[in-house]
Amino acid sequence: MARESKKAKRERAIEVCDRMGQHYADAKPALDFTDAFTLTIAVLLSAQTTDAAVNKATPELFARWGTPEAMAQADPDEVAEVIHSLGFYKTKSRHCVECARTIMSDFGGQVPSTMEELTRLPGVGRKTANIVLNHAFGQVEGIAVDTHVYRIATRLKLTNASTPAAAEADLLSVIPSELWGRVNQEWILFGRQVCTARSQSCGDCWLADICPSAGKTGNPTAKRRPRRTRG
Repeated sequence: MARESKKAKRERAIEVCDRMGQHYADAKPALDFTDAFTLTIAVLLSAQTTDAAVNKATPELFARWGTPEAMAQADPDEVAEVIHSLGFYKTKSRHCVECARTIMSDFGGQVPSTMEELTRLPGVGRKTANIVLNHAFGQVEGIAVDTHVYRIATRLKLTNASTPAAAEADLLSVIPSELWGRVNQEWILFGRQVCTARSQSCGDCWLADICPSAGKTGNPTAKRRPRRTRG
């Protein structure tokens, strides 16, 4: 098979986004939040677990420590008890408290609104920062590459990167900036409903005609699982 040109890959990526937009026009964030702080914490907690699980844990969490001021004074062990149903809850509880303390000490109690400042918060990486910037501040600086986006981008041959961070750079190079903000929410739905981690429903997929992996068995990402990184 001839190597795909950058122009052709870009055109295919745009077509993917167009079709995603048609199927998931009403896509909304799956995590429950009320402001920039609760969004930051919810996304931080969502690493290596489901949004549904996070939404079950956060009502009590935010009722007790729903502001940076309150969370900064919390005992990490008490936070851990509230979120114990989530994966890596001890590390996440520590990050929640440290994140709030940094917001209080370095940013005057307000969640920062730049990529550079957000990624200074404990437990917050580019994925989390991209989501917070998009949904809390209406700013789009990149694409939040979670496990779903990474898997789909790999199967679509839009990246062959070994990490989500590197995959983001590849996606930014072939997807126009005006489409970046939609990718995470729409591709997550596609990854949950059609192109799942365990199977590919190629026969029912409306991307099959432009997907190089359509009809092929196996998971292209299985042989090179990315190292777990900060959200």
